[in-house]
Amino acid sequence: MSRTIMLVPISAGVGITSVSLGILRALERNGVSVSFYKPIAEAVKNEKNRDRSNEILRTAANLKVPDSFSMQHAESLIGRGDLSDLLEEVLARFNDSANQADVAIIEGLVPNSENQFANQLNLQIAKTLDAEIVLVVCPNLDSPQQLKNRLEMAMGRFGGSRSGRVVGCIVNKVGAPSQVPDTPGADITGVFEGPKVHQGSLEILSLFGKSPLPIIGCIPWNADLVAPRAKDLADHFQAEIVNYGELDTRRLRSVTFCSRSLGNMIYRFEPGSMLVSSGDRPDVIVAACLAAMNGIKIGCLLLTGGYNIEPMVRKLCAPAMETGLPVILVDTNTWQTALQLQSFNMETPTDDLERIEKVQDFIAGHLDNHWVESLGRDSNRPKRLSPPAFRFYLTERARRANKRIVLPEGDEPRTVKAALTCAERGIARPVLLGDPKEIHRVAEQQGLTLSDKVEIIDPKTARNKYVEPMVKLRKSKGLTDIVAKEQLQDNVVLGTMMLAEGEVDGLVSGAVHTTANTIRPALQLIKTAPGASLVSSVFFMLLPDQVLVYGDCAINPDPNAEELADIAIQSADSASAFGIEPRVAMISYSTGTSGSGSDVDKVREATKLAQKKRPDLVIDGPLQYDAAIMENVARKKAPESPVAGRATVFIFPDLNTGNTTYKAVQRSADLISIGPMLQGMRKPVNDLSRGALVDDIIYTIALTAIQASQLE
Repeated sequence: MSRTIMLVPISAGVGITSVSLGILRALERNGVSVSFYKPIAEAVKNEKNRDRSNEILRTAANLKVPDSFSMQHAESLIGRGDLSDLLEEVLARFNDSANQADVAIIEGLVPNSENQFANQLNLQIAKTLDAEIVLVVCPNLDSPQQLKNRLEMAMGRFGGSRSGRVVGCIVNKVGAPSQVPDTPGADITGVFEGPKVHQGSLEILSLFGKSPLPIIGCIPWNADLVAPRAKDLADHFQAEIVNYGELDTRRLRSVTFCSRSLGNMIYRFEPGSMLVSSGDRPDVIVAACLAAMNGIKIGCLLLTGGYNIEPMVRKLCAPAMETGLPVILVDTNTWQTALQLQSFNMETPTDDLERIEKVQDFIAGHLDNHWVESLGRDSNRPKRLSPPAFRFYLTERARRANKRIVLPEGDEPRTVKAALTCAERGIARPVLLGDPKEIHRVAEQQGLTLSDKVEIIDPKTARNKYVEPMVKLRKSKGLTDIVAKEQLQDNVVLGTMMLAEGEVDGLVSGAVHTTANTIRPALQLIKTAPGASLVSSVFFMLLPDQVLVYGDCAINPDPNAEELADIAIQSADSASAFGIEPRVAMISYSTGTSGSGSDVDKVREATKLAQKKRPDLVIDGPLQYDAAIMENVARKKAPESPVAGRATVFIFPDLNTGNTTYKAVQRSADLISIGPMLQGMRKPVNDLSRGALVDDIIYTIALTAIQASQLE
């Protein structure tokens, strides 16, 4: 392990868990292996050693996070004068968990009235683990100068600038609204907010320009990161569920107490608003339902006083309930409900993965990249690209490529949503093929409004343009105008012709079409790239802690040795192109020279051919799958292999083996696989699973855009 970084909060409420999540995500993006350890758990009622940071990271980051020692255990040892025993226990548990990581992140205790010894203990732990300290602070109502003074005082408590132990600070929640003390629910009510803090990131950064304490992160306040789910409020109130709807997914960004006349409140009926009203106000209930019917995704309707909705009113509102509007009921009156809201805990629940993901990405994006990159430079261990890092890599590279990608399934709901996301995030310039009216209708049904960034082409007005070019491309096959017109009725064929003519840079299809429907037109009209002897495919398998490449699992049924060698080379180049260090394992039922037979002989010959063609690549085989991926098995079966136990690219001997393996791994491990990505094509065409999620489509579009850039 090369570096140990300890995050030390200098006060309560700095968002230490969020900062830990963000740093781990930033390190993953750079291919750095990480570990996380919180030595002492914060005091939590009814929980001796369970800590929120630990629980969130186990859920969101798939890390093996060791248990923290309980606060009671630490206090007991310190009280007996046995601090050294506590530190030895901390060091032993740390060594067990962090010895395989490039960077270990340690989260310190939060100093508050219950942890009077937190700063002293944080310093002793940092010394014991030989950790570099990063101070984490929240400006609150401090001026930049006051904040600077507070940080320098904290720096003095940890040895000052001369010790070299404090390497920087992270300023979190810059520009957050001031809050009434001890009112966790104030973040969402809007009622309790005081004046905004006017300082910004630039003001803070300019003041620290001459300070010996560098700022390695200046993270602005983002209200979306504290928006709870409607479910969280329902659980807090122990409310009766009148209509479940989208209770699990709708986010609450404001609270409106509907105590005035309807005309004076209607402007607050907006997406993400929780409307609190007495249950005997049918005017408010009907108005909220009308808003829902008009596409406004109100966060939640909370009815007070124990008054349930009258049967006739409920019948009238039934269509609105079907839109997903959550409705909950409490027995307390509106005043009591408002008081109870103040005790709502705004901390991120451990099961809110969507919110955790947003926090990770947002904070990672506001850290100093030079500092993050420096943390992993001293490590000689093989880099493993994690799934979050791979997804980040795809979207960032795609943004830079700025390619135009055609989506033939233009009126398919997932495709429409993915296209809008790609357009808004700048991942690609999507082109939807389909009836514009139908596409807009599909978007509106999902509460989406398509911007001008999403291009829509009506196939009816475009098909005739491609008849003549298509006949020329297929002249040797006897294609006639009549047959070309008939084939162009298929939007996949139309999209493929747009790609062949250079009007778009890539094509993504398969959400409702089979792989054959997507690939056949490409093989007929796009053809192979210069120098490519065949077309093959790879899947990117997003395992919990790394991304592997599987090929060929979709195209070639039974490649011979020469073809298998070419598939291996194509797949290694694809891995390298997407940030994965290629270590290629030629998979067989036998390892090394232990087996014989035509199948294993083919793999052995293919390995030799690939090594001869590309001596710059690390390729070995035949290897059994377990020998290729598991270090302990590799030591026994292939101790001299440069690939065994460390493989990142797996080449299967035939389509039967490859397709079966990829689906078995994907479904058994419940992981995301992106692909198949076609290799060897003159222009990029990529397939989707018919069960693809919106995110799967987004990342496949990104992948296609990157391919287009590389093929140039």
